[in-house]
Amino acid sequence: MKERIYLFDTTLRDGQQTPGIDFSVEDKIAIAAMLDEFGLDYVEGGYPGANPTDTAFFSEKRTSQASFVAFGMTKRAGVSVSNDPGIAGLLQAKSDAICFVAKSWDYHVAVALGCTNEENLECIAESVKAAVGAGKEAIVDCEHFFDGFKANPAYALACAKTAYESGARWVVLCDTNGGTQPPEVRAIVEAVIASGVPGHCLGIHAHNDTGQAVANSLAAVDAGVRQIQGTLNGIGERCGNANLVTLIPTLALKSAYNTRFETTIDEERLLNLTRLSHAFDELLNRSPDHQMPYVGASAFATKAGIHASALLKDPRTYEHVPPETVGNFRKVMVSDQGGKANFINALKRRGIAVAKDDPKLDLLISIVKERESIGYAYEGADASFELLARRTLGTIPEFFTIEGFRVMIERRFDSLGRVKIVSEAVVKITIDGQTLMSVADAEGPVNALDLALRKDFGKYQHEIDDLVLADFKVRILNGGTEAITRVLIESTDSDGVRWWTVGVSENIIDASFQALMDSVIYKLMKNRQLAGKIAAE
Repeated sequence: MKERIYLFDTTLRDGQQTPGIDFSVEDKIAIAAMLDEFGLDYVEGGYPGANPTDTAFFSEKRTSQASFVAFGMTKRAGVSVSNDPGIAGLLQAKSDAICFVAKSWDYHVAVALGCTNEENLECIAESVKAAVGAGKEAIVDCEHFFDGFKANPAYALACAKTAYESGARWVVLCDTNGGTQPPEVRAIVEAVIASGVPGHCLGIHAHNDTGQAVANSLAAVDAGVRQIQGTLNGIGERCGNANLVTLIPTLALKSAYNTRFETTIDEERLLNLTRLSHAFDELLNRSPDHQMPYVGASAFATKAGIHASALLKDPRTYEHVPPETVGNFRKVMVSDQGGKANFINALKRRGIAVAKDDPKLDLLISIVKERESIGYAYEGADASFELLARRTLGTIPEFFTIEGFRVMIERRFDSLGRVKIVSEAVVKITIDGQTLMSVADAEGPVNALDLALRKDFGKYQHEIDDLVLADFKVRILNGGTEAITRVLIESTDSDGVRWWTVGVSENIIDASFQALMDSVIYKLMKNRQLAGKIAAE
């Protein structure tokens, strides 16, 4: 019988330590939903009480399948659990579990906490008991555990054993500085298990400062731990955390692990791995890493030559796993035969049936490949992809026709002599033969265009009143003033449904308008149950 490996995602907490990344509440809600749908066991959301964003995020439970985890410190030395405001905030958070960070290196206990080793052990024990008493699953991250073990093994082990014996479901060994090597990880984990903390209650939290966070996580699994903590695409402070996007398919597809272990990510869920990774990068408004294992654009790409020749005869010659198992594509420059199964699967999940030999499917694939070559990115814009697919494979209702639009920007001075920038937009649309013209002004041209587009939609106006643009991202795809611009728009409505649309053009206003139109059309399709749910999760 296979043993279970539990997957713990800390993208929204430890991943937020990445320089340049600052999640809003709306970002966190969207990412938590992505992680929950994908099938991870634990989603750690942040530190309630530490900042307004995390406090607001924990005002509701944000997952339906995964355990929703709040993070925080153990109680302070010299203060009872009942009088510690930090513990109170954790107990009151709408979470299923609490992950306490605890010092396990005696050097940090003295320098950072300023208390005795015994007081620190008491803080660990009392915090865990408080969480368990409140009906929450208790997890303890033993910070700097590997460095602490090398400095004082007896005390590091005492911290881990105290957490376990006090009722912690998981005791997580953290390589906080990221400098521990795989053989050291294996030996130390084995020592912890030998001391009396069973492997089925141990986790690993590895940082990537020597580029070995994934290797260290797998070494810990081989040594006996059964929980892995990591982040989407390996984001995190400094050099990042263990990359779950690499770890998950390794556990699922490599015989060294899948013959012994199982996770919640089955074959069907694994098909969404590439989509998840790329959609997350789009949300961060950054380009995906083309050379990321399994999901990168170059992960299964081969240029013409002897490699490509052999690959065409038998893909196993130069592929360690079939790309379709992780939702990726084979890319061979001398052939366009690849990716059809992925398209069929993606369409099927949207309720669109198409035969493998349907010429319209080949047309759709060629259109997508051509559009992606000029900058479109459909991994992060599922609503636009679904609309493109339905237009190509069949038809969609012609709700309205755009006759044209105009945007004007004026720089002027107000009555106090201050510079003021005003944008005005005019949009002409035709609905059922009637031409409607709307005018709107705003501080920005895209905002003005959005207001004008949705100002008068005739008989459809009541259907889009609850449409809200939740986010707007711009990426410049090449250099110079004539650069190609990609615009990604996130929309939501009163149902709480979110969807993403994309536009690409040399003109940022035109790119924005493309994405805006797709957003409105998708909303009208959704209202009629003509669009699948997958693009709006």
